[in-house]
Amino acid sequence: MSGGTGGTEDEKGGLRTALAGLTTRGRSFLAAGVAAVICAYVLGQSDLLRVGLLLAALPLVCATVLYRTRYRVAGSRRLSPGRVPAGSEARVHLRMDNVSRLPTGLLMLQDRVPYVLGPRPRFVLDRVEAGGRREVSYRVRSDLRGRYPLGPLQLRLTDPFGMCELTRSFSTYDTLTVIPRVEPLPTVRLTGEAKGYGEGRQRSLALAGEDDIIPRGYRYGDDLRRVHWRLTARYGELMVRREEQPQRSRCTVLLDTRGIAYQGAGPDSAFEWAVSGTASSLVHMLERGFSVRLLTDDGSSVPGEGADGFTGASQQSADAAGLMMDTLAVIDHSDGTGLSRAYDILRSGNEGLLIAFLGDLDEEQTTVLAKMRQRSGGAVAFLLDSETWVREPTDVPGPLGRSEDRLRMLREAGWTAVTVPRGADLADLWRLADRQRTGAASTGSTAGGGVR
Repeated sequence: MSGGTGGTEDEKGGLRTALAGLTTRGRSFLAAGVAAVICAYVLGQSDLLRVGLLLAALPLVCATVLYRTRYRVAGSRRLSPGRVPAGSEARVHLRMDNVSRLPTGLLMLQDRVPYVLGPRPRFVLDRVEAGGRREVSYRVRSDLRGRYPLGPLQLRLTDPFGMCELTRSFSTYDTLTVIPRVEPLPTVRLTGEAKGYGEGRQRSLALAGEDDIIPRGYRYGDDLRRVHWRLTARYGELMVRREEQPQRSRCTVLLDTRGIAYQGAGPDSAFEWAVSGTASSLVHMLERGFSVRLLTDDGSSVPGEGADGFTGASQQSADAAGLMMDTLAVIDHSDGTGLSRAYDILRSGNEGLLIAFLGDLDEEQTTVLAKMRQRSGGAVAFLLDSETWVREPTDVPGPLGRSEDRLRMLREAGWTAVTVPRGADLADLWRLADRQRTGAASTGSTAGGGVR
C-alpha cells in the first residue's frame, strides 16, 4: 500500500503476521482441521483426514493470499482547506485505488485524528474492482487553535470467506492548521496624521536599484518623460532623473504572551481573545497596504526576514500572512515577566504604527510601554483585565482602580488605550479607540473602555 505522497508501509513479519490476523472463524476452522487430522490418524480414517486437511488449509491459504496482496492498494488524503479558523470545519477527502489485477475483498478504512477534532472516522468499502477506486470524506472541527496531525491511514483487509483480517498503516501524515478567528475591522484612522499611518503607502526617493541617488544616463526603455533636459544640455547626452518610489508604511502588532498576565484557559479566555485580536489586526493592516510584523514580549519577530523583520514586497504579503497565522496557531504563554525584550526591538527607531494586545500590567511594565510610545508614530493599546474574564458576570461592577491607573499612565504617555471587558467585540473597540483619539467620546464613556 502506498500513501498519496509516495509513502509505503513497512514490511513486518511473515507467516506469523498473517496467522495473527486470523478471525474467530479462521481460528475455528484451523482448530477443527487439526482435530480432524489427529482423529483420522488415531482412527485410521482416510476420508476424515482429507476433510481435516481441507479445514486446516483453508484459513492458512486465505491468510497467505491476503498477506501477499497487501501492497496492491494505494491511498491518498486531501485537506480542504489545510488552514481553517477556529470553530470552522474542514473536509478530509480519502481516496483508495486498487492497483492490482484482482478485485479486493471487503475493506474497512480508518483514519487516526486527534480527539479534539471529533470521533475517529471509520468506513466500510465494498469490493473494489481491478483498477477501480473509492472516495469517501469526513469533516473535522476544532474550537482550539493549533496544528493537528491526521494519520496514518489504516486499512483492514479481509478475505471473501472472512477467515483473516490484516490491518495495515500508511506512512504518510497530513497536518491541519487551526488558526485564530479573524474578525473584519472597520477602516478608521486611529493615529490621525502620525507618521507611519495613513493610506498604507508613502512616497520616498529611491536610494538604490535602477534609480540611483543621482541622475544617470538614458537607458533603452526609459520613459522619455523622465529625461532631465537641463542636465542633458550640460553633459551632452540624455540624462534621466530619479523619481519617487512608493514605500509601504509600517505597523508592528505586539502580543503580550506572559503567563502571569492572564488568568483562565479555553477558547473563551482572555488570552485567546488577545490572540484572535492580534490575528485580526495583522490581516486588517495587510489589507490596508501596510508592511507589518508580529512581535511578542520575548522579542520574537515574525516574519523576521526583510528590512527590520517586516513583510517584504506586496507579492510576499500572502506568504508573510500565512507565516504569522501559523505562528499564532501554536503560540502559547511565555515564561517571561516583562516587556523589556520587546522594547529592545522597538528602540532602534521609528517603527510606524504600534498596536498592542496586553494582559495585566504592573507599574514597571506600564513604564516600559510608555517608552515604546516614543519609538512609534502612533500607538494603540487594548488592555485585557483578566479578573473580569474569569469572574462570573454580575450586575455589580468589580473594582477598576488598578486598571484605571494603568490606562491613565498609558494615555499620558501618548497611547490610545482602551480596556477589553469580557465578551467584547473587537470591531466596536476599534471604533472606540478612534473616537477616543479624536475626542468624540466623552471622558466618562471611555473611562471603563468597555462597549455596552
